[in-house]
Amino acid sequence: MNTVPNTAAVPPAVPAPSEPLECTMRSELAQSAAPLLPEQTVGDTSGAAAARTAMVARLEESGELRPGPAREALLALPRQVLMPQAYVRRSAPDETPPRWDLLDWTRPADRDELLERLHSGDSVAIQHDGEPILGRTAGSRRGGVVTAMSSTMGMTANLLQLLDLRPGQRVLDVGTGAGVTAAVACFVCGHDRVVTLDIDPHVTAAARERLSALGYQPTAATGDGATGWPDTGPYDRVFVSFAVRRVPTALVEQLAPGGRALMTLGTSSPSWPGLAVIGKRPDGTVEAELRAVEFGHRAGAGFDRLFLSASFRKAITTADGWTQRTRLAPPADTARGFWLTLDALYPGLVRHFGAEDLAIGAPKCGSWMRVRAAGHRRWDVTTCGPRDIWAEIQDAAARWRAAGEPAAYRLHLDTDDVQRTTSPNGALTWQLPHTPGDSR
Repeated sequence: MNTVPNTAAVPPAVPAPSEPLECTMRSELAQSAAPLLPEQTVGDTSGAAAARTAMVARLEESGELRPGPAREALLALPRQVLMPQAYVRRSAPDETPPRWDLLDWTRPADRDELLERLHSGDSVAIQHDGEPILGRTAGSRRGGVVTAMSSTMGMTANLLQLLDLRPGQRVLDVGTGAGVTAAVACFVCGHDRVVTLDIDPHVTAAARERLSALGYQPTAATGDGATGWPDTGPYDRVFVSFAVRRVPTALVEQLAPGGRALMTLGTSSPSWPGLAVIGKRPDGTVEAELRAVEFGHRAGAGFDRLFLSASFRKAITTADGWTQRTRLAPPADTARGFWLTLDALYPGLVRHFGAEDLAIGAPKCGSWMRVRAAGHRRWDVTTCGPRDIWAEIQDAAARWRAAGEPAAYRLHLDTDDVQRTTSPNGALTWQLPHTPGDSR
């Protein structure tokens, strides 16, 4: 995940270490990593180690990973122990019903493809239609949906670095998935300091067994992530690996003074996520911001997302509509603060990122818009449907510019019922939605 630099960022909960502290951290890190090594010798292979090293090198080359505890953990973590089985989709994106193959590390014929999948940097599907994960037989599946996965490594690496894990911290990992974040936290902080929580008991059971195979025994619990796990709190770090509409108050309450929490805040649209960065000061007061980011976690349980069907995507890119020529340039893709603003002010829009031109649809009402270059500093804007999406973009852009073109907003957690954002200059504000009915 590529966050946009912001001068009003929440200050680090832990001061930047001096050189002597860095040396101490390396020593503590080596001690905390010790449980991993004996099992790694048994469960790892030279091919897996080489694939892992190459993955980490790519993350470093792209700037998504830097030297530090997260890098050391990812370099040491045998991903095939956490994900000895993974799904690969064999059908085209719009083919129905979809077809899946479950690859298995114990089958020699699957190993090369599974190693490539686990270390490609892409997300890894680990559960289909809420099935039990332990004891499955490999082979083909038809229909259904992926219900648990390991997130893309670039986004995970960036978030782990922002989380700033240190030895001895207490960590609450909400949304266990494949257990990658939990394993990294165990490696850095010590497994007796980590709680990983998931709503699905099958996910919890699999993570508990596979983390144990690495020598780790964190608290692996089943429950609603929004309520956290107060039994062993407060926590120095809280990490939520699924998108939420608003910040769960219980997670803020379980954050220790000096602590930090990270979570994706989203709307009905998957196109323009925000990252909530929440810090609790030593006196217990909370300071938070919402950063515009390129990528975010998938929606959590009970969170309905809009999508563009294949037929709607085709209409957006090929159908006729009312066309006007303009000298107003469409906002740049890199102006993520603007797109976050558009999503908040005019909800219900989804971008077709696969189109050559800027193409956006509103699935609820069937409106759409596309913008195509028509010469030097000229664009043709084609719209269709009851919503004038181009006019909405221009209004949102004007309000965003008046607010100083922020890349991040202050996040105010006033009460359970009221959570709102404001631009640094106070010119632009909106409330976070309460229910899934925020899309038009």
